[in-house]
Amino acid sequence: MSEAPENKSFWDHLEDLRGSLIRILVSVVVFSVLAFCFKDLLFKVVLAPKSSTFFMYKLFGGGDFSINLINTGLTEQFMIHMKTAFAFGVLLSSPYILKVLFDFVRPALYENERKHSVSLVVAAYVMFLIGVAVSYLFVFPLTVRFLGTYSVSEQVGNMLTLQSYMDTLLMLSLIFGVLFEIPVLSWLLARFGLLKAEWMTRYRRHAIVVILVLSAIITPTGDAFTLIIVALPIWLLYELSVLVVRRTNP
Repeated sequence: MSEAPENKSFWDHLEDLRGSLIRILVSVVVFSVLAFCFKDLLFKVVLAPKSSTFFMYKLFGGGDFSINLINTGLTEQFMIHMKTAFAFGVLLSSPYILKVLFDFVRPALYENERKHSVSLVVAAYVMFLIGVAVSYLFVFPLTVRFLGTYSVSEQVGNMLTLQSYMDTLLMLSLIFGVLFEIPVLSWLLARFGLLKAEWMTRYRRHAIVVILVLSAIITPTGDAFTLIIVALPIWLLYELSVLVVRRTNP
């Protein structure tokens, strides 16, 4: 029989934490190795937005195009393969990671706190996945198509590096995954009475300015088109947060 949480010493909790971290590390390594082994499938998904055959382009229409990617470093392709496999490994093992972390924290929570914690964790996780999906399906393809095919003259062609392509994809995925936590964070602040819909409505203009500044900071390419593509979803998330706060704290 396991020892009751209140009877455990600091070192017992530290041992539990060590065991949890080991299980998390093993799960990430296993899924990363699997992703690394399925290289063709992995990069078929990753490189799909660089061509007009990507299903989102077909869905919304548009002409044919294809972006040529080049490699400029001796070890670059192998390192990118490893980094991409690790990112997918973390993503695929994320449900198990959340379960392990919640199992570690759960004994310290009261029954009503556990229920709210489960709802909060699930909502945050789902919103993060939605953010990653929005980035991959809409934001990144639009960015790649516009900037990858943009040219100041017919005499100048575009040849993007694989490193640049992957950095932009991973960065936008992470950024949008985090940004889609805004409604969840707003709900949490509203539950504690720290945020009111009236405040968010009153300072909407200020929020738009902050959103534009934030978008300019996090935009990986620094151009106006990508800034707008990044700022628009953040503004929609802000408006959604207003509705969430109003329902939570009428």
